[in-house]
Amino acid sequence: MTRITAAVFDKDGTLFDFQASWGAFALSFIDQLARGDAVQRAVLADVIGFDLDTGRFLPHSVAIAGTSEDLADAVVPYLTDGPSRSALIAHLTTAALDVEMQPAVPLAPCLDGLAQRGLALGLVTNDSEQGARVHLEHSGILAAFGFVAGYDSGHGAKPSPGPLLAALSAFGTAPDRAVMVGDSTHDLIAGRAAGMWTVGVLTGIAATDELAPYADAVLPDIGHLPGWLDAR
Repeated sequence: MTRITAAVFDKDGTLFDFQASWGAFALSFIDQLARGDAVQRAVLADVIGFDLDTGRFLPHSVAIAGTSEDLADAVVPYLTDGPSRSALIAHLTTAALDVEMQPAVPLAPCLDGLAQRGLALGLVTNDSEQGARVHLEHSGILAAFGFVAGYDSGHGAKPSPGPLLAALSAFGTAPDRAVMVGDSTHDLIAGRAAGMWTVGVLTGIAATDELAPYADAVLPDIGHLPGWLDAR
């Protein structure tokens, strides 16, 4: 069987636990826009797909695989007296830089182990490229990645295969020698469209039955990736 020589990862929900990393940020975002209006607060939470009682995202949340632009487009129609779309996108992009990301597994040893196997490592996220680089740097793992792209890097956003194809081009790797690892159907659909192997992980919101139709394997987290590589 063809040897895998490159792995491209999603960020939120894959390298980092989605709920633990972004729940408090979403609650603060909703409260800022609602300005003390309980009805508006409930409406915005519903639009975003966020459960105010549990502080957790719902499976259909636009935040799971969407960009800052997608999130802004979802809430702007429900703001009677709030920031413009462009101002909201700018706020989301800037505020996200300060979010304290919670690793899904101990990331440095996991990524080091993959690199020692000879894998080139890339990251493709629907977050901004700046946000991705800041989060990776703060987590001490930016140097592990030979390619980093966000929705604003000029390659498009998932589920388009564009950013994955850009990663493959940067690595000089054929699609059938690379795997896309992600927690959402956007990730896996993009990987399939790029001709890559696809592995889903359960550190995001989606369950196995949602990811399985688009994945060659569904794993608990990226720490199980070496086992999958060995089993191939």
